[in-house]
Amino acid sequence: MIHLFRRTMLSGLALMLAGLAQAQDKYPSKAVTLIVPQAAGGANDAIARVIAQKLTEQTGQSFVIENRTGAGGNVGATASAKTKPDGYTLMLTADSVMVINPSLYKTTGFDTLKDFEPVASVATAGYVLVANPAFPAKNVSELITLAKQQPGKINIGSAGNGTLNHLIGEMLGKETGIDLVHVPYKGAAAAVTDLVAGQVQVSVQSLPSSIAFIKNGKINVLGVVNPKRIAALPDSPTIGETVKGFGTTPWYGVFAPAGTPKAIVAQLNAEIAKALDSKDVQERLVGVGCEPYKSTPEQFSNLIRSDLSRWAVIVKASGASID
Repeated sequence: MIHLFRRTMLSGLALMLAGLAQAQDKYPSKAVTLIVPQAAGGANDAIARVIAQKLTEQTGQSFVIENRTGAGGNVGATASAKTKPDGYTLMLTADSVMVINPSLYKTTGFDTLKDFEPVASVATAGYVLVANPAFPAKNVSELITLAKQQPGKINIGSAGNGTLNHLIGEMLGKETGIDLVHVPYKGAAAAVTDLVAGQVQVSVQSLPSSIAFIKNGKINVLGVVNPKRIAALPDSPTIGETVKGFGTTPWYGVFAPAGTPKAIVAQLNAEIAKALDSKDVQERLVGVGCEPYKSTPEQFSNLIRSDLSRWAVIVKASGASID
């Protein structure tokens, strides 16, 4: 009788442990927070909301956006690095935070290679140099001429100190010898709003944050930042067509804190790849001036390492630095 009772108890315990293990293995089993270290209304936020909605549909669990802004994305990235590595807090951010900020800032609060697990790249975005319609210059060549005639008189708005918008403006000034006055805002949406209002004359903007204003004629495109002309604006020349060698293709990707189980990273990568293969996600990304950009965790990791080295050279050459 005692042996029977013991066997029954052991069998029950085994079943309970098996059930617990199965529950723990099921991922995700609750809502996932997706930290976006930039303000709402910008490219990063727009892309994150497209991806979060699709992952919610695919997994049956909510992927909730949490905007944590400040210090060119460093505040959100630092917070993300310190979260529990269980797959329930992720970060979707622009390349500027992870591969430019380490060279631009004296301290970021995080280490790109040591503090994160690269999960997947998700998209590339078109970037443009835009101007208020009342601004006399209508292209890059005219801007350079005007800026040289009026050094320190033309304001260029950005999404904030240390953002990609800011650094691209610094690069343009360095490579053309013009002096533009940097005006930082708390996010791309605020910068483009003031550009439309004429508070600043020019700005570097992502297409997700500016394409609606371009289409309705509230701002003009002076030049495309990307090395090649982009599908959303086929008639707009690149800056590189005027300033030889100028151009970059910004990317966005998902990161988990270091120590996140490889199985969860692999599962997330597969879910993101599935999302990027869906027609509705592709159409929504293209609609805001972006293109899907798939990768394995290994491919994404290699891209990050390569870009860290590339941007270190560019930042040093530009002379840009932020305390």
